[in-house]
Amino acid sequence: MRKIVVLTFITLDGVMQAPGGPEEDTSNNFKYGGWQAPYADEHLMQVMTKQLSEPFDLLLGRKTYDIFAGYWPNHPEIEVVATPFNKCTKYVVSHNEIDLPWKGSELITGDVVARLKELKAGNGPMLQVHGSGNLVQTLLKNDLVDELWLKTYPIILGSGKKLFTDGIKPAAFELMESSISPNGVIFANYKRAGDVQTGSM
Repeated sequence: MRKIVVLTFITLDGVMQAPGGPEEDTSNNFKYGGWQAPYADEHLMQVMTKQLSEPFDLLLGRKTYDIFAGYWPNHPEIEVVATPFNKCTKYVVSHNEIDLPWKGSELITGDVVARLKELKAGNGPMLQVHGSGNLVQTLLKNDLVDELWLKTYPIILGSGKKLFTDGIKPAAFELMESSISPNGVIFANYKRAGDVQTGSM
């Protein structure tokens, strides 16, 4: 059984759209692309280095795949990210037949949920999901996420694609580890922990 781990940069109001740059995803007239950049520091690099040092394959939506495939093969000097990304298998989820130019890429199409369950039930390293907002919604709606590795930034944007939307399956998670950067970014890793419990206070 393989773990599916979602690694996401989010704002306080849950926006995950275009953290990396102004042109990353401008859909729905999103104007705040690159909101992560002012908070980059050594602590972030230490966390990312640790998270990318474990064996993993990538599980990506088409848009994120296109962004990564156009960038990481051309920047081997950023070793902490480029080396594991270029080396691992990239599973790409799309409802259409698409070209996959990045070496080591495999298409997941057709009955996507069934294919994802088969992939998860197989052998291999963890499957890391970066970006890929639509794919993340599919995973959460079908209870396929084992862990959430969240990086929460001290800003609100008011609009944009969000990590958690209506229709996802209610689920409880347990905090595994956390830290806070000097710039106020909260790093928190959670693992799936059964059903939601309710009661009276």
